[in-house]
Amino acid sequence: MSTNSIDSLLHESRRFPPTAEFSAGAIAKPEIYDEAKADRVGFWADQARDLLHWHKPFTETLDWSGAPVARWFGDGELNVAYNCLDRHVESGNGDRVAIHWEGEPGDTRSLTYAELTAEVKRAANVLAGLGIGKGDRVAIYMPVIPEAVVAMLAVARLGAVHSVVFGGFSSESLRSRIDDASAKLVITADGGWRKGKVFPLKAAVDGALAAEGSTVEHVLVVRRGENEVEWSEGRDLWWHDEMAKVAAEHVAEGFEAENPLFILYTSGTTGKPKGILHTSGGYLTQVAFTHKNVFDLHPERDVYWCTADVGWITGHSYVVYGPLANGATQVMYEGTPDTPHPGRWWELIEKYKVSIFYTAPTAIRSFMKLGREIPDGFDLSSIRVLGSVGEPINPEAWIWYRDVIGAGTAPIVDTWWQTETGGIMISALPGITTLKPGSAQVPMPGIKIDILGEDGTRVDPPQGGLLVVSEPWPSMLRGIWGDPERFRETYWSRFSAGDTWKYFAGDGAHVDSDGDIVLLGRVDDVMNVSGHRLSTQEIESALVSHPMVAEAAVVGAADEATGQAVVAFVILRSDQEGAQTVDEASTILRAHVAQQIGAIARPRQVFIVAELPKTRSGKIMRRLLQDVAEGRELGDTTTLTDTSVMQIITDKLN
Repeated sequence: MSTNSIDSLLHESRRFPPTAEFSAGAIAKPEIYDEAKADRVGFWADQARDLLHWHKPFTETLDWSGAPVARWFGDGELNVAYNCLDRHVESGNGDRVAIHWEGEPGDTRSLTYAELTAEVKRAANVLAGLGIGKGDRVAIYMPVIPEAVVAMLAVARLGAVHSVVFGGFSSESLRSRIDDASAKLVITADGGWRKGKVFPLKAAVDGALAAEGSTVEHVLVVRRGENEVEWSEGRDLWWHDEMAKVAAEHVAEGFEAENPLFILYTSGTTGKPKGILHTSGGYLTQVAFTHKNVFDLHPERDVYWCTADVGWITGHSYVVYGPLANGATQVMYEGTPDTPHPGRWWELIEKYKVSIFYTAPTAIRSFMKLGREIPDGFDLSSIRVLGSVGEPINPEAWIWYRDVIGAGTAPIVDTWWQTETGGIMISALPGITTLKPGSAQVPMPGIKIDILGEDGTRVDPPQGGLLVVSEPWPSMLRGIWGDPERFRETYWSRFSAGDTWKYFAGDGAHVDSDGDIVLLGRVDDVMNVSGHRLSTQEIESALVSHPMVAEAAVVGAADEATGQAVVAFVILRSDQEGAQTVDEASTILRAHVAQQIGAIARPRQVFIVAELPKTRSGKIMRRLLQDVAEGRELGDTTTLTDTSVMQIITDKLN
């Protein structure tokens, strides 16, 4: 982000206090901050008891003796699926709709809590019959359909561990995640709908399992796309056939609060994705608390919609676990926002009378580009709370979102959190906070955030620095799967000393004169593309795997639509020079990256260059390439081995 952008954010003067009417009916009251500050650990214990059902009540709230691995509610036992399902049925809310699902072609399905519970019970029996039990890992690779939620909850019900892989990832990416987690079972679909076509999923699973030595014993396949699939007898099983064979009843047993719930892979600067591990009691406590208070959820009357795919952490926390733990009614949509027409999302808000809408700045900017005429053609009057997630939202997009989608009255909660944090860490509370466009604003009650300088000292407002979490929080990651040393090195080594542990988030932030936090994005080599974190190293590795490529450097360049876009600089092997035109080579390599990693990683541009800018120690100076990609004047080049390289690159690309 440029200095001018930072200055404009820090001097944002527009303010939007909550209305008296909204504040009077809001879930969160101003005293919540004082309560949390007076006894932070006790505050979280109260939330855990108030929001969740415990099979065995806990007596110990936080054990930090094994830092940086925390134990929250360690001697308690609960069942995550029971908290999301059975207890709502038992309390008389079984007839409440849990999910209004809409397929991209227009097919629909609404599931009540009673119906969803019944499906999860059967699915749990199917999985148990396939040998899945406590601690076993199950990979889930599915479109946004109800069965994806059923699968996740069935795994959780058995005390097993799910690893959901975004359906847009390639078979190579899927295989690496299956192998790392040693998954016993894969749950997938024949295909899913996207942009008017069925994209195959089962074929990618087959490719991922083609190599010898896989730990996968069975593949459960949901019929969705009605497309042709290859079939491995004995290994592959149709979901609907297996569901028809099992008993309807399943009793949920309690598991330890620290029982692993899921592994979710996120990109890292070293290229190999990190398997972020989350456990049960603390995670469910924080996502239920934040979902209820950040979105001011009144489950008896609200209709909530988070547009995230279940393959990302937002889908885990704010499509599956948070909303269902709170007994919410929500919308799920399979397709893209512009299919079958550019008003599809607004059509669904009108149809289901969505009152709480949570999406990414990328989507908001895309709609801005199309113009307000499209949303103005639909009745969005049901909207009363808007949310933003995935990356910082610039003030003008914030204002457009409020004025056009929120009718100039709906409060916007701009949330900051990560795969690693599990739940929302910084956000306004809509009935309390005076809102400021472009600023995430304040830590959640019970969360301790600091902005530090490079030397580890706290910066005073208005200054910038590095964002850290200074005290353990319930939904924090418990490790990187199979790699405790990497966990310590990646997240805890920068500012921790002695018995003091500080989690470094990898994000830069400013504190303005009001004490509000303005997020500035990643400070490492991880790009944020449409709210999805992608490793430069991972994409560079994919490029170099192509026989044309000798060397590659990847940067994230500012992009109006996606926040950041992937831009690659590639040196071709000498025997490949002239084999294709520059345009042909670029097209081939863009497609290759999409095939290796997934379409989300496809470079916006691939520049063919003769050399890359390197320091005397051999490090590629990506910031200089980013200057080129963003059309800026070059920064300091004095540390380069050959200072003429950047001029050659610039001249060639202009």
